[in-house]
Amino acid sequence: MPIVAQSTETTDWVSRFADEVIEESERRAPGKPVVVASGLSPSGPIHLGNLREVMTPHLVADEIRRRGHQVRHLISWDDYDRYRKVPAGLAGVDDSWAEHIGKPLTSVPAPPGSSHPNWAEHFKAAMTASLAELGVEFDGISQTEQYTSGVYREQILHAIRHRADIDAILDQYRTKKAPAKKQQQKPLDEAELEAAEGSGAADEDDGSSGTAGYFPYKPYCGNCEKDLTTVTSYDDDTTELTYACTACGFSETVRLNEFNRGKLVWKVDWPMRWAYEGVVFEPSGVDHSSPGSSFQVGGQIVGIFGGKQPIGPMYAFVGISGMAKMSSSKGGVPTPGDALKIMEPQLLRWLYARRRPNQSFKIAFDQEIQRLYDEWDKLDGKVADGSALPADVAAHARAVRTAGAELPRTPRPLPYRTLASVADITAGEQEQALRILSELDPDNPLGSLDEARPRYDKAEAWINTHVPADQRTVVRQEPDAELLKSLDEAAQQSLRLLLDGLAANWSLDGLTHLVYGVPKVQAGFSADATPKELPPEIKTAQRTFFALLYHLLVGRDTGPRLPTLLLAVGQDRVRALLGE
Repeated sequence: MPIVAQSTETTDWVSRFADEVIEESERRAPGKPVVVASGLSPSGPIHLGNLREVMTPHLVADEIRRRGHQVRHLISWDDYDRYRKVPAGLAGVDDSWAEHIGKPLTSVPAPPGSSHPNWAEHFKAAMTASLAELGVEFDGISQTEQYTSGVYREQILHAIRHRADIDAILDQYRTKKAPAKKQQQKPLDEAELEAAEGSGAADEDDGSSGTAGYFPYKPYCGNCEKDLTTVTSYDDDTTELTYACTACGFSETVRLNEFNRGKLVWKVDWPMRWAYEGVVFEPSGVDHSSPGSSFQVGGQIVGIFGGKQPIGPMYAFVGISGMAKMSSSKGGVPTPGDALKIMEPQLLRWLYARRRPNQSFKIAFDQEIQRLYDEWDKLDGKVADGSALPADVAAHARAVRTAGAELPRTPRPLPYRTLASVADITAGEQEQALRILSELDPDNPLGSLDEARPRYDKAEAWINTHVPADQRTVVRQEPDAELLKSLDEAAQQSLRLLLDGLAANWSLDGLTHLVYGVPKVQAGFSADATPKELPPEIKTAQRTFFALLYHLLVGRDTGPRLPTLLLAVGQDRVRALLGE
């Protein structure tokens, strides 16, 4: 099958990977759908770092679809993995959860208060909902269903027949002496180690080595359901396997060609799936890329199953404001669902699309989110007027639409910082919020809050959940008589100039011009004078004037942008608080 003409968007990392993946897929499996893959463990909240495991192949798969190719994006839910540890939220609160350590995630009860049938389904559901909102199209594969239905039976038997070969590969890394450690500028922090554990890379258990020798397979105990088992004998001709459980003492003999209650160990399981699914592209985290890690070792083991290692980049960690890295095992780290409560899916998609996978970046849950939205809106305008750079156009296009559809957008995307200020000042009073927002642009007033949704709702959620109470805005109920009485003549004049111009400038742009213009006029300049035409002391005068207004309106040195604050307070109340 000839390769379809390449996309015109050839300047970004997504297009470059799409070129490679299409070419490699044609070489490996001509005429068949391109297969890309992700793997997620629903062992706890699936966080924004894990999302990169999905967004990287999603963006590449979507570009391939845009070019007219058939493509499957597989997400393997590693829900047959063992339950490793009691999460921080339950540790020390309910000791009974420790009894489940070693069981498959799908055999562990759901967290308290959940309506889902088990632990894995609880965390899968949240991630699935987020991926739907982000426009991610995928084929989900439950590893519990795959293993317990016997889908991998032949692969398991094949691995056991070749257990000596697998053991020899793994032994290269077990016996290798660790190189002398260089002094690191920064110690490897706990978050990185735990992130590795969450992906399986920190799993040093590459198989059981008991009286029967090495086995790349772990039965789940028929009595206690845990994987704390050791194979004690195996007959290659009959496939009779005997195991003993060190947790409860149970032992039994089964025929492996009929037995479906166990799984290959991680370092064998992953390459087996590459071969079974024909995966051409799958990224891996930095925790998978060190010598002896599961991705590196898997590149050798996959040949035993007649397959090839996927191509794909190493992806860097994703941080949040104030945190360099994050890990689900720490508890309390933000998930895609948390991010989507305070930002539109387009913005979140853009954050992953604009950075190459090997570049780390941060997702803001603090004041930085306002700057990110300003940057996004500026890009939106540049794309609209044709002034954006090609790579930025490509990242924007991948953020706002997929090959199949455009993501729903806010009809009137007002500035996020303005919406947040209004939500802050009005404290949830929607009629008041609509009044303020409709006065932002009197020539084109907002007719309904629905026109500003969902962005308004996201900004309101951010104010209510991520802005500390002591940083919220509370407008004064009464004028600060003592401060007003203490003002000198210059300060009184500045307030008079502002009050005289309120009625004629009652819009966002008008009030912006007015509040910045008052100190200029007081100094003998035109209100329209540009910064280049003004002496440096005008900036100082503006800051002093702004601080005075904040004190008189909200009793603090700072607050929301003054034009928005004035609109929110309303003309009559502004006049009263400023002493008119």
